[in-house]
Amino acid sequence: MMPALSPEEEAHSRAATALIQERVRAAGGWLPFEQFMELALYAPGLGYYSAGSVKLGPGGDFVTAPEVSDLFSRCVARQCAQVLGEAGEILEVGAGTGRMAAVILESLASLGKLPVRYAILEVSADLAERQRERLGKLPRELRERVVWLDRLPERPLDGVILANEVLDALPCRRFALHAGAIRELGVALDVELPGESGALVAAQRLVERAAEPDPALASACAELLGELPAPLPDGYSSELCLRVAPWIAGIADRLDRGLLLLFDYGLPRAHYYHPQRVAGTLRCHFKQRAHDDPYGNIGVQDITAWVDFTRVAGAAVDSGLEVAGFCTQAAFLLATGVEQLVAESAETQEHARLAGQARRLLLPGEMGEAFKVMALTRECDVALEGFALQDLRPSL
Repeated sequence: MMPALSPEEEAHSRAATALIQERVRAAGGWLPFEQFMELALYAPGLGYYSAGSVKLGPGGDFVTAPEVSDLFSRCVARQCAQVLGEAGEILEVGAGTGRMAAVILESLASLGKLPVRYAILEVSADLAERQRERLGKLPRELRERVVWLDRLPERPLDGVILANEVLDALPCRRFALHAGAIRELGVALDVELPGESGALVAAQRLVERAAEPDPALASACAELLGELPAPLPDGYSSELCLRVAPWIAGIADRLDRGLLLLFDYGLPRAHYYHPQRVAGTLRCHFKQRAHDDPYGNIGVQDITAWVDFTRVAGAAVDSGLEVAGFCTQAAFLLATGVEQLVAESAETQEHARLAGQARRLLLPGEMGEAFKVMALTRECDVALEGFALQDLRPSL
């Protein structure tokens, strides 16, 4: 059973739903899922990421690897240190609570590899506020290197760009196969009921409806289906994110030399669009509960879809980047010394605590296998240590 909404959450969700209803009516009664997802997550003042609710951690809706354990960020710092030059910078896109940024800066200070600047690009007002509070407690030498941006920097940087669980929140298209035809999934109003004055009043519930795909989606789906090793069954539905390529291209334009490091849950294309994965990968998160209904709790729950890393790799190559590494989170953390970091703790209780956190980061049933790490580079001939134990690039 899903947790109940507070009165404030219920009021917020009603307002967000009303906005989307208005957009559905203005669009003629049907809105592509991509536009619904963008409104639900990013509508000013009402979208999940634009409003001021707690999203991460025990009091939020989901927990990311940096929140599970600082071991994760310390390993990321080791990979950053390998790439950072004397004038190197770090840009983190979507910095969560700021915990990863804080730990990376502290770790790089101990390694003697501090970046000249640590920039954070954040779309969530709530998270930006939490970041400022956390990073404001760092020693002056560290906190003065942190800046917040409201758009990508105009000047390309030399260093590292980090994106942890960012691609999964890009609004995606959804499609279904019916009688051999491609249909686009979107949202409509369930029914319209007569109000007291006789005028039609839209019901509060939004429902999924299929429609003819536009040329862009039809072409992308046809290309996708033609590349898969096995045909997909009738009734199959899934996601396709056409925003990946523009996002990668925009980030690539801001990387003069160095590394773009992506962390997210996802799969190579052949595994993502497997014939047995008949309902896609769409997932919603509300108060530590995962479910698959994007049309409830609108504006107060997260909506995500797994990442097609084959699409990411193709977009990177088209943008002039090299796919320098692709592996599971477990392989990346083991290669960057997570076991060593646990072993450094001599105190018994602390060692047990860190070992438990490491298991959650590493085990296949936890985060170890579902989460992948991809390294995209430009003019960076370093043999990246995070990818020394596993190379999944042939699967892309």
